[in-house]
Amino acid sequence: MSDTPTLLTTWKTAQARLKAGRIDSPSIDSRLLLEAACDVSRLDILTDPYRPVSADQATAYDAMIERRLKREPVSRILGRKGFWKIMLSVTPDVLSPRPDTETLLDVGLAAFAPHQAFQIADLGTGSGAILLAFLAERTGATGVGTDISSEALAVARDNAASLGLDGRATFLRTEWATGFEDQSFDLVVSNPPYIPTDDIAGLDPEVRDHDPHLALDGGPDGLEAYRQLVPEVRRIMKPGGIFAVEIGWDQGEAVKALFVEGGFEDVKVVLDLANRSRVVTNGPDPRTQAPDMSLVS
Repeated sequence: MSDTPTLLTTWKTAQARLKAGRIDSPSIDSRLLLEAACDVSRLDILTDPYRPVSADQATAYDAMIERRLKREPVSRILGRKGFWKIMLSVTPDVLSPRPDTETLLDVGLAAFAPHQAFQIADLGTGSGAILLAFLAERTGATGVGTDISSEALAVARDNAASLGLDGRATFLRTEWATGFEDQSFDLVVSNPPYIPTDDIAGLDPEVRDHDPHLALDGGPDGLEAYRQLVPEVRRIMKPGGIFAVEIGWDQGEAVKALFVEGGFEDVKVVLDLANRSRVVTNGPDPRTQAPDMSLVS
């Protein structure tokens, strides 16, 4: 039998290395990196598992696996990350988008009909993930993403262009909503920094060592960004508008209280798919909308 490595043997060997290195999801991580190193799809690996892997491909793959063993996230190694239904470029200048953040989409999409025209502000946009995912789903929408990082805005603009959304998305270097006119947005969203400063050192290395601290550090109690956001969101939101902000799992009541004190009504905490507090909003809660009982026999 030939000793030439194949897609299957190469994948299995790498999977075992990642498992031994105590990496979460070793099977998925090793497959995603194999697809990139060998320029193959998931389907190729399944339908043509004995395809030979060249020496150059094996060398490239080995280097990727070594980086993952050092706890570098797959999204950093590949330079891209899927979010909602879109694929984004990510660099060390932006937060790597996480599935938890998709809870913002669940709330916002429940509030606006598919062909409705509305304006979105994404405050602290980073890679543009949240704004661009909304625009991809709601063709009548336009939006502005703000960030204080010029490097992050460059990534966001590149992502908008790659997705063909640059005609409906604008990116602006400013702090939160500074410079926006009063009552100008129907939907205001944000995933601000919310990790208490002293907790950052204890984060997983994938986050602590590879996400920009500017996008993580929420001040001594993790709530500093929300104190800044509440009056700004109130100012730029149209009457009857919706806001939705991501929060840490243990910050629901504290952030809700800040928005209530700021004059917002019907403020609620929405859970993510893991049943942890994830979003504070005055919009619909997609997790508690009553089912249609007429369908139950």
